[in-house]
Amino acid sequence: MPELPEMETYRKLLSERIAGRTITGAVVTRDKTINLPPEQFIEAVVGRVVWFVERRGKHLLLHLDDGRRLIIHLMLGGSLYYGDEEDRPDRTVQVELSFGEHKLFGIGLRLGYVHLVTAKEAIERFQELGPEPLDTRLTVSKFKERFKGKRGALKTALVDQHTIAGIGNCYADEICFIASIRPNVRIPALKEDDWERLFRAMQSELREATGYGGYMDAPFTREDTLTGGFNERCRVYDRGGEPCVQCGTAIEQSEVATKKVFYCPTCQPEG
Repeated sequence: MPELPEMETYRKLLSERIAGRTITGAVVTRDKTINLPPEQFIEAVVGRVVWFVERRGKHLLLHLDDGRRLIIHLMLGGSLYYGDEEDRPDRTVQVELSFGEHKLFGIGLRLGYVHLVTAKEAIERFQELGPEPLDTRLTVSKFKERFKGKRGALKTALVDQHTIAGIGNCYADEICFIASIRPNVRIPALKEDDWERLFRAMQSELREATGYGGYMDAPFTREDTLTGGFNERCRVYDRGGEPCVQCGTAIEQSEVATKKVFYCPTCQPEG
């Protein structure tokens, strides 16, 4: 599932291509992907200008010139592609938006969605989301406060979007590795210096991953060489049985609350 670095990469690449441009056409092939009847959705978006593209957590928001927003959430298996008709993806496209000769294709949105909402509705949707992990207003103490009262595993809380917005399975494991903390440690067991390391690891890891285009290697355009650049730099995620890049110990794979967990038993000792 795309997480903060992947969605921030989409935001950047999409902004360069559609900010200030008019939506000249729209096609919907799966009614459940949108929140309005297809005819009403198409009529509402065609002719609108995209002022700018914003990211909130794992969501993209296309701000339209009538004050409304198109909220895109890719969920599990979803991706975006931008190109002309010759570039049309082989996979099923649920929603496409035309910008002249080019189109934005929403692919694999069986669980994801593209919703048209008012500014007020957008604010209400995101009220319960946690803070952005790279927000300059988020301090170590405020970060720790977000976990107050939680007694479960650290990874479970890290991927909870009400705690911190934008972190999912991949970066939760990567952050824990950088901080030398096991993802399955119980939150009450964390010490003061653990919180400091965890906070610094979260910020450095997400910045690094974003700089390399995230870990999902599906290109956004034909000439895209940025997206997915972090995939080969993952230290533990999806590397079960492979040697740790730091010490050579085999990466272990386990499970926490039905979620896969990857960690190095040497670099991330128990206790």
